Amino acid sequence: MALLTLADAKAQLDIVTDGHDTELAAYVDGVTSAIEAHVGPVENRSVTETHDLPASGARVLVLRQTPAVSLTSVVPVLTGGVVYDVAGLDLDPSTGEVRLLNGRRLYGPLRFVYTAGRGTVPATINLAARIMLQHLWQTQYGAARGAGRADDFDATQPIPGWGYAIPARVLELLEPFKLPPAVA
Repeated sequence: MALLTLADAKAQLDIVTDGHDTELAAYVDGVTSAIEAHVGPVENRSVTETHDLPASGARVLVLRQTPAVSLTSVVPVLTGGVVYDVAGLDLDPSTGEVRLLNGRRLYGPLRFVYTAGRGTVPATINLAARIMLQHLWQTQYGAARGAGRADDFDATQPIPGWGYAIPARVLELLEPFKLPPAVA
């Protein structure tokens, strides 16, 4: 499952030849990274991260990458620590919160292996990726190459935190999927 495939990119740009495939692949990768910086992982991937917990334990632990599709394993970092069966854990996919089903505390440090992503790509996120790709391609090749006219794709004002690379319409499409504010 990909956020945006080469075939999607070629269809959006009305490209029917293979002459730009290598360059387009780089654009697809760049668009994917930029979109995921705003909404979190879209394409499913395995993530491994270590969490230190207070000596008194924790009732809730929050994974760093959300959404989280599933837990694969939770093992102690230190020899002799508690091993947790993932069947005994509750994962809230949207927040990444992990709790023991029995209500007890988690003790660590623990190494979590999980799948982050969305399972399927929402159509709105795919559309946002296509529009962003078209915008970036236009800045490379201009209106004469069939990627659109220099009109509403022009980014005449930078978007705070995003510069000129992401048109406001893309951010508007991504708004319902954006990550919550980070807590340090």
